[in-house]
Amino acid sequence: MAVFAARDGFVASADGPAAHFGNPLGEQRLLARGTAVVELGLGVVIVAGPDRLSWLNSITSQLLLGLAPGVSTETLVLDASGRVEHAARVVDDGETTWLLTEPADAAPLAAWLTSMRFMLRVEVADRSAEFVTVGSFTDTGAVDDAVIEWVDPWSVVAPGGWGYASLEAHPGSDWTLRIAVLTTDAAAALATSDRPVAGLLAIEALRIAAWRPSLTDVDERTIPHELDWLRSAVHLSKGCYRGQETVAKVHNLGHPPRRVVMLHLDGSDAVLPAPGTPVTLDGTEVGRLAASAVHHELGPVGLAVVKRSLDPTAVLTLTADDVVVTAAQQTIVPPGAGATANVPRLPRLGAVKRS
Repeated sequence: MAVFAARDGFVASADGPAAHFGNPLGEQRLLARGTAVVELGLGVVIVAGPDRLSWLNSITSQLLLGLAPGVSTETLVLDASGRVEHAARVVDDGETTWLLTEPADAAPLAAWLTSMRFMLRVEVADRSAEFVTVGSFTDTGAVDDAVIEWVDPWSVVAPGGWGYASLEAHPGSDWTLRIAVLTTDAAAALATSDRPVAGLLAIEALRIAAWRPSLTDVDERTIPHELDWLRSAVHLSKGCYRGQETVAKVHNLGHPPRRVVMLHLDGSDAVLPAPGTPVTLDGTEVGRLAASAVHHELGPVGLAVVKRSLDPTAVLTLTADDVVVTAAQQTIVPPGAGATANVPRLPRLGAVKRS
């Protein structure tokens, strides 16, 4: 169900909510100012029962023990090799833990959680059909009458997390996304109000500009470090969980094999490469495009996952509709990312300095 389908200019996305309402760039500006709202179409999975937080803490990447009601965080489900399988925005209301995920991941996430219940006092349910998720960038509540609201922690490095991006002014520092979970009745009332609306194209462009990772950026090889996801979704000093050994080893002793970069795409031919497009250097594939959009200030931009060894200054190319599009890189995860990347090497005790 698309809540804003009756609004002028409505164009549906593949998932149902509006892709845009005829003016994606104008919608971006309204959304960025906190004026407009956007229907996100997220999946809603709830976990009830007295063991819910300790249980989720034991099987996902974030420290969830003692999570206070109304406090928002994010967590990942990893496989045994540390690769990302599921991602969820997390908020607890004191009785129920709400997990918001990408629409295609709600049923698989709920099924996996159900399979991991064993004898614990938890109940899992996919409630996606009962609720509508609406996002906005405001300093206060996104909309009235929300059942629960999730506030994105991306603007700062979360406690226990780690940020690989080395900029003093991270582009995500102004990312103030709030997601309201509404009943269908509350959503219908919002749809008939005079609140300006934006489509998914608008929020995708803003997400890319903020370097904000999403499950949509993930492929079968992705580990959290590659997308700078330790910043908001991983607690590096919590107890064991599946994939934790890889997370710690790569961060403390090595470097992620791939890394995310922001691409500034040449828009001369008005062609925007689609996610999944190979990224090449001198005819050799060096990565893939994870996301792309036209930003209202930056122009055509994208997030790409590339080889760690790729020269950060190299000009890359992508092909879309038989048009070769050049792209300049902006480093997000540096080639030497890791806990020891910026730690100077000290001489060994007793070492003799040679003249």
